[in-house]
Amino acid sequence: MKFAHIADCHVGGWREEALRKLSIDSLKKVIDVCIQENVAFLLISGDLFNTSLPQIDYIKEVASLFNMLKEADISIYIIPGSHDYSPSGKTMLEVFEHAGLVHNVMKFEDGKLQFTLDKTGTKITGLYGRRSGLDALDYATLQKEHLESEKGFKIFMFHTTLEEFKPKDFENVEGTSYSSMPKTFQYYAGGHVHYRFDIAKEGYGKIVYPGPVFPNNFKELEELKCGGMCIVDDKLNVRRIPLQLKEVVSLHCDVSNKTAAEARAFLEESLRNQEVKEKIVTLRISGELSSGKISDLQLHTLGEHLEMYALLQNTHMLSTKEFEAITPKGDTLEEIEEEILKNLKTPEHFSDFLKTFMLVLNDEKHEGERVGDFEERLLINLKTLFHETP
Repeated sequence: MKFAHIADCHVGGWREEALRKLSIDSLKKVIDVCIQENVAFLLISGDLFNTSLPQIDYIKEVASLFNMLKEADISIYIIPGSHDYSPSGKTMLEVFEHAGLVHNVMKFEDGKLQFTLDKTGTKITGLYGRRSGLDALDYATLQKEHLESEKGFKIFMFHTTLEEFKPKDFENVEGTSYSSMPKTFQYYAGGHVHYRFDIAKEGYGKIVYPGPVFPNNFKELEELKCGGMCIVDDKLNVRRIPLQLKEVVSLHCDVSNKTAAEARAFLEESLRNQEVKEKIVTLRISGELSSGKISDLQLHTLGEHLEMYALLQNTHMLSTKEFEAITPKGDTLEEIEEEILKNLKTPEHFSDFLKTFMLVLNDEKHEGERVGDFEERLLINLKTLFHETP
């Protein structure tokens, strides 16, 4: 028996159309590998979509892919991630489950988390992810005794940062201790943090993060180059499969003490000196222009004759001596807020906090929920957020 494990697909997350398509194509590759490898089932540890209410086109494409696994008699087990799950408790995964395409293993009965039994006899359960450590309360109140005493091959799916294993880049991100999860499971299928990691811990079996199915931002494209998935056998041997559909070329150009015209020419030459045709290019631009405005660089037309698959530019460390007004761009309120935070050049962990703070304040009263209960729940979430933020 063997199974596949993925997480953090974030379908629909990229603003660039070419990269949105590539993220879906990467998920299609996952489906192809599952069928070729004849796995028993696929685990998706949260953040299938980038939002809890994705566009209908994305829903249709993903449903079509999942139906391919259903026809191959390969089950899909899933938990909601911090992006799948809205503050109001709504998730598109319910639609897929109702259609018989997935099994959401986060099921409670009489306040206790229950197992979902696969045809192989594997027993699977898990807990959803919430933003900025808000799921810490769920782990703190989780009843574990019945989960730990259950016999057989067990998998626990989770979508959170584990404090003991986070890399240096995550030092300002609050995590949850792995000891908060129930013991005696053979495999812990992680998601949420976009890095690849696995470790065996006594009493906890193997803890695995597969990384994203496709990189979800500029930095991940630079560092990871591609997405990935895991194939795991019943002896807990983990085989990582890269999902590289396009090669990534990463450049860093320092334009310090150059005029806008000189900087533009330098950037064009830097691109011409690379083999970039049909590749994804990440261009990190830094330095202070000696004269001219950043808009004078006309970055939106940069390298347009070089037939790149996609060109992404990071100008976070680029500045000018001249004043330049910021005009945020975006089709949705979320995109405009993201652009404003980016232009403010706040530290990444503080930007994440502001986004989560706005999300908590945007919470909705559940159907049938009393006003007093809603206000108390909102207050608890705010206290938790501020308590866990450095």
